[in-house]
Amino acid sequence: MTNAPSDSIRLNKFIAQCGVASRRGADEMVFAGRVTINGSVADSPGVKVTPGRDNVCVDGKSIGQQADAADLTIMLHKPVETMTTAKDPQGRKTVLDLLPPEIRKRRPFPVGRLDFFSEGLLLLTTDGDLCYRLTHPKYHLPKVYLVTIRGSVPQKAVQTMRQGMTLKEGDKLAPAKVRLKKPVAGTQQLEITLIQGINRQIRRMCDELGLTILRLRRVSQGPVALGNLKRGAWRELTAEETAALKKNVGL
Repeated sequence: MTNAPSDSIRLNKFIAQCGVASRRGADEMVFAGRVTINGSVADSPGVKVTPGRDNVCVDGKSIGQQADAADLTIMLHKPVETMTTAKDPQGRKTVLDLLPPEIRKRRPFPVGRLDFFSEGLLLLTTDGDLCYRLTHPKYHLPKVYLVTIRGSVPQKAVQTMRQGMTLKEGDKLAPAKVRLKKPVAGTQQLEITLIQGINRQIRRMCDELGLTILRLRRVSQGPVALGNLKRGAWRELTAEETAALKKNVGL
């Protein structure tokens, strides 16, 4: 058997570096039969390919790395009623619809998700390795949310979140850092810091504790903060912010 060339890399890493999907997403594409190498359907995300020599296609479209294009990582202030996907089958607005054509052309993909009715900080990147680390449980960075609740929040509910809880579906939640703010006009705001990536965790916690959420906004992820970025706006991360993110996930 002929050994792979020294400059060959794993297929899922190549797909990620091309900005098509995260490594996990690339795995799913391969298992779904959507990826071909030199005309043959790939049977494993771990098969080796050689950039510049092998022709890799996803859904029949050839992909390739742009050696002269640096990776792009941006933050977006996601508005409510916006899908955290590249395309929505129901025709709803997606986060990519908020980006200009020249940025969409580079195919950044969302890092994790914010649900349809939540807003705030969302990272998008063309760096597959960074996306993989940021979404991997081993490297999960703390995320801070501001949550506006109708009425007042009982101290017992706050204590339950701080101690950790088990949801009725069986998901065990790690203790959350919760800071209770002063009531304002019949509402109360919580600052909640999560260290897990459980789907819709805050909404599910509040639902089980009898709390009605009026607004849920993510304000930071690891060393990166939303700041005063306006709703629906985006900006590229600074070199310092990108370096801090990579350092936090061991890159």
